[in-house]
Amino acid sequence: MDALYMLIPIALIVMIVVVVAFIYTVKSGQYDDLEGPAHRILMDDDDPRIPGAQETNKKESD
Repeated sequence: MDALYMLIPIALIVMIVVVVAFIYTVKSGQYDDLEGPAHRILMDDDDPRIPGAQETNKKESD
């Protein structure tokens, strides 16, 4: 029974830390675009159909 007096405050502290970390990540925009990076890795940067890809390729070659 004495262990509960120690474990309950520790559990509350851990819960508060997790909630603060979750709120920080939501406010920093980490969950705004969940599908963009997954699709971006499949696209080829040299594809001329992607707008802006040719401009960046020209700048890199200069």
